[in-house]
Amino acid sequence: MAIHPTSLIDPKAEIDSSVEIGPFCVIGPDVKIDAGTVVKSHVVINGHTRIGCNNEIYQFTSIGEVNQDKKYKGEPTQLIIGDNNVIRENATIHRGTIQDNSITSIGNNNLFMASTHIGHDCIVGDNNIMANFAALAGHVIVGDNVILGGYTGVHQFCQVNSFSMCGMGSMVVKDIPRYVMVSGDPAKAHGMNFEGMRRRGVSKEIIRALRTAYKTIYMKGLTLDLALEELEKDDIYRIQEVADFALSIRQSKRGIVR
Repeated sequence: MAIHPTSLIDPKAEIDSSVEIGPFCVIGPDVKIDAGTVVKSHVVINGHTRIGCNNEIYQFTSIGEVNQDKKYKGEPTQLIIGDNNVIRENATIHRGTIQDNSITSIGNNNLFMASTHIGHDCIVGDNNIMANFAALAGHVIVGDNVILGGYTGVHQFCQVNSFSMCGMGSMVVKDIPRYVMVSGDPAKAHGMNFEGMRRRGVSKEIIRALRTAYKTIYMKGLTLDLALEELEKDDIYRIQEVADFALSIRQSKRGIVR
């Protein structure tokens, strides 16, 4: 274990022997850090926090700190971070509250650029990118392969479904369906992330079907219920990606960005 002598590591912390910790870091007693993770310098990690393998945590980040919910009274809530994440300078990730599931959860292979914020009780999946100053309020759910542009803000209890994308400065106050691109304040839908699909090898047939599905939901002037009924009767609904798109709308609790 390579720990710089200027760092303060509580003796109760569980840190794998392969972890590297740079200068002037502070790590609390209930922290566990798994193999291969690198903590650069001036990093504070507190609370009941579990950090997985091979993460890179850059200077001046605050991880597992007391959340900003005024109802929080010091309960032993958690932050769980998976593997292979990159957390850049000045990022903040807060632990959960007992008003939810008591856990803030981060998956694998995410990039959190400088000055991003993940609030209490958020659930973030895998392979996501949050650009500089993007922020999630409490209780936000982010799927997989999502891109949040710089200065994006997501309102509490919103769901940002997999493969969606937010343009720079988007203010998201409703749920974003799977595959949909949004931008603006408040955010509005502007098509689907077809270029991202092509890069991932999605077939032309599936892209054509999703394009038709998007037009049904967003461009026919139907109520959402009628649009979903029409889509679910269409032959394209047999395609899994189209069914997933419809399901992400059906499951929305806050209403969707339109």
